[in-house]
Amino acid sequence: MSITQDWNEKGLVETRVIDHLKRLGYTHVNGATIDEERSTQSEVVLRKRFMEALKRLNPWLSENNLNKVARSVTHMDATNVMEANQEFHELLINMMSVQQDLGKGRKNQTVKLIDFDNIDNNEFLVVDQFSITNALGTIRPDVMVFVNGLPLVVIECKSPTLPPDEQMSEGVKQLLRYQRGNEQLFYYNQFLIATSNDRAKTGTIGARLQHFSDWKDPYPKTVAEIGSSPSAQDILLTGVLEKERLFDIIQNFIVYEPTDGKIIKKMTRYQQYRAVNKAVHRILHADEPKNRGGVVWATQGSGKSLAMVFLATKLRRIERLENPTIVIVTDRQDLDRQITNTFRVCGFPNPQQAESVDELKTLLQQGPGTTVMTLVQKFQEADGEERYPELTTSENVIVMVDESHRTQYSTLAMNMRLAMPNATYIGFTGTPIDKEDKSTFRTFGPYIDKYTIEQAVEDGATVPIFYEARMVDLHVQGETIDALFDRYFRDYSEEDRERIKQKYATDEAITASPKRIRSIVLDMIEHYENYIRPNGFKAQVVAVSREAAVVYKQMLDELSDFESKVVISEGHNDDAEMKEHNLSKQEERQIIKRFKQPMDEDPLSFLIVCDKLLTGFDAPIEQVMYLDKPLKEHNLLQAIARTNRTYDKKSYGLIVDYYGVSRFLEEALGVFHKDDIKGAMHEIDEEMPRLESRHRQAMRFFDYINKENLEACLQVLEPEDVRNEFDTAFKKFSESMDMVLPNPKAKPYVEDLKWLGKIRKLAKSRYHMETGMDISDCGEKVKELIEEYVYATTPHVLVEPIDILSKRFEQKLDEIETPEAKAAEMEHAIKHEIRVKLDENPVLYTSLKERLEELIKKRKERQLTIEELLEEYHDMIDKMRSNAEESAEHGFEPEQYPFYQMLEKELEGYEDDNVKELTHIITEIIQDNAVIDWTFKDDVKREMRKRIKRQLRASNCPSKQVESLARQLMELAEVHYKHIAY
Repeated sequence: MSITQDWNEKGLVETRVIDHLKRLGYTHVNGATIDEERSTQSEVVLRKRFMEALKRLNPWLSENNLNKVARSVTHMDATNVMEANQEFHELLINMMSVQQDLGKGRKNQTVKLIDFDNIDNNEFLVVDQFSITNALGTIRPDVMVFVNGLPLVVIECKSPTLPPDEQMSEGVKQLLRYQRGNEQLFYYNQFLIATSNDRAKTGTIGARLQHFSDWKDPYPKTVAEIGSSPSAQDILLTGVLEKERLFDIIQNFIVYEPTDGKIIKKMTRYQQYRAVNKAVHRILHADEPKNRGGVVWATQGSGKSLAMVFLATKLRRIERLENPTIVIVTDRQDLDRQITNTFRVCGFPNPQQAESVDELKTLLQQGPGTTVMTLVQKFQEADGEERYPELTTSENVIVMVDESHRTQYSTLAMNMRLAMPNATYIGFTGTPIDKEDKSTFRTFGPYIDKYTIEQAVEDGATVPIFYEARMVDLHVQGETIDALFDRYFRDYSEEDRERIKQKYATDEAITASPKRIRSIVLDMIEHYENYIRPNGFKAQVVAVSREAAVVYKQMLDELSDFESKVVISEGHNDDAEMKEHNLSKQEERQIIKRFKQPMDEDPLSFLIVCDKLLTGFDAPIEQVMYLDKPLKEHNLLQAIARTNRTYDKKSYGLIVDYYGVSRFLEEALGVFHKDDIKGAMHEIDEEMPRLESRHRQAMRFFDYINKENLEACLQVLEPEDVRNEFDTAFKKFSESMDMVLPNPKAKPYVEDLKWLGKIRKLAKSRYHMETGMDISDCGEKVKELIEEYVYATTPHVLVEPIDILSKRFEQKLDEIETPEAKAAEMEHAIKHEIRVKLDENPVLYTSLKERLEELIKKRKERQLTIEELLEEYHDMIDKMRSNAEESAEHGFEPEQYPFYQMLEKELEGYEDDNVKELTHIITEIIQDNAVIDWTFKDDVKREMRKRIKRQLRASNCPSKQVESLARQLMELAEVHYKHIAY
């Protein structure tokens, strides 16, 4: 990093962060000053300050219990960082207990780590340049936030002089490197921030860039209250790190959700935080119960279900509300299941799903603290009941109604209000409210919060939806349909003929005709095969009727090899053909689960539906909906939103309209305020100006250079910063091409796309780029064009990087003429080897990495001649090659030697024979405990780590090193002995 760039990062970002937090009441301490308090540089919790806080918040704690609590927090025994993080979050908000006699016998007493109720009882520090060292090296996060000595927030600052597209991606990559380099720091982390002042995002541990989000509203403050022209950084810091806000987020707006066998940590987005707190404010401050409710409009796909979990969590915690009864009401079984499941997997305590009309009545009379999930249909009168009974008159009941626009004006909704006349009713909807029809307002009250379609796309909470009409011409051969009717039904009166026509020659009958469906399916298969399937995405087909859905299935099976499933309701009089597709609830759930899996894990490509799965169905892998049904108003907006969920490498959703719903879409959008539905759908033509601009940005790197001269083009990309800029420009160009293809308007750019892809791939080979310069992140249809072109035109050039340890590498070097080019090849090869092997042998490759960085620095400063540099590089390569021989000389197998090197480094001053013996014992422990797939089994890893720690203590390893050394040895074990039991 240059001095100028360092100054930009420090002066324009880091210092501004610190000054902002000081204004919020944080105390600033430099990392070097804090070091004086720490016993070692591996310490991540400021133990002295933590102990002082424990005594201040729990003055009754005995010395013994004080040490016990401190140790249990600073030495957490977990198999992975997410498990430790979740366990610590639980301790933080629900506190921990110790046994102690406070005068009434020995009982469990609750210990606070943080005083959430009295903010001023806590110590808030902002610390810059805090160094943390372990066997993998030293990390130095730019800014950290400590509360009572606990490192709760890590902030990574990036220079605003970096290209705009790289500022956040580089910040998040750095945060991920910190997480790999020092897991223990992130046991305690609540959330992370990446900032360049002009841009700022927040996310949680393990999250990639696409899961970091902006914080655009500092609610309850306004942007104007922060100051004149505040930056994105100023708004985010105020929004999440004002002391009260920080505690609120930690307590009420963080959940851990099991997904596909792993835990994902999720924190609130700004719109969820704002909506929940506005709802809470209205509940607490309205003058009477009927004015406490309202409507929260959160665009489909922007996290409505999670917002309901956050609201329920916060309502439970507010003492003034005295643990209210919470009732979650939906109108569809799939939604009821989905929301109940969301509450359960996010750890919300004991949500009870009403299984019957009678059970609902029982649950609603249980009193405070109950959480009830129900369908509105269960609010029906029992046989003989003239009026639905009043079940509770309590004002301490909060009812959240999902998709509140659909069934909330019926007698069932009236019954719900008869059952709970004094309850607060909050409607959550994913589509806006009609501007003419105020019935939703009358039912629930005015808007609490709005998060529009355009805002959601702009924030990256959803992807834009593109619309494409592919109409099928219907022709009756020979005669008009009217003439055919007159001929077939000539014996009937004109009046009877008209009635027959109205009853049987309906739009639905024509739409469901097998010949028409066959024509559509042929077009659909070609479209899916060429433009959706290559990207790894899946499709939903919406048929006009249950019978038409089955015909679609039959045609898809006949005309393609794509696997499809029909998900429709069961009919009472179904014939054998229809009964084949009747599904039990379990079978339907299994099909939906399969559909959500990545294509390489499950080939189920099409779901064919009629009415089901058009609302409340969340499958981010679905990119296209083939629509052949006259949906209208809310139902149409709900249905098209199935394609707007974010997913890796998905930049848009697509509606392919075979029915002609655009006129209904115009009607549906016409009943809403223009601002509310702005950006609901885009024509593909709208992408063309952006495509033209992105094409120019990608091609400008090679202006004034002969495109036939590959060597000259590759030399342009030799500097790493230029390569990264080109990489970003190419990705954006290919993303726009992915959206526009197969539209013929993309044709003028196809050849340039192929050529740029070829240059990009050759640059990967030349510069040994493991990440970044790779076309795997492009849309597959773009990738196929590039692959086809590269392999068709230059197969002889595309060689993979040669293994640095092989003799072929020396031969390759001999072919290079200039010493500068030779040094460049060796530097890139050494970097590649270090990157690949660092996990296998962190001690050796960390030292080589540091040596390489020193050599590059010296060469830049002209302290080394090119000949001296080449000699040093040869020496490094020899060191890598001789490592295997050294292993045998010391009496170790190749997989044992990295353990010996680590122990030798960490146990400085120990006799060499003792270190060798300990290496053999540790690797025997690992082999004895390893079973098939042991790296995925937490109980096995826990036992292995326990035995390693026991052995380290028995070998007189210093107690302060046992924990970190055991963790490093376990990481090595997972690399070298992963497949030992196979």
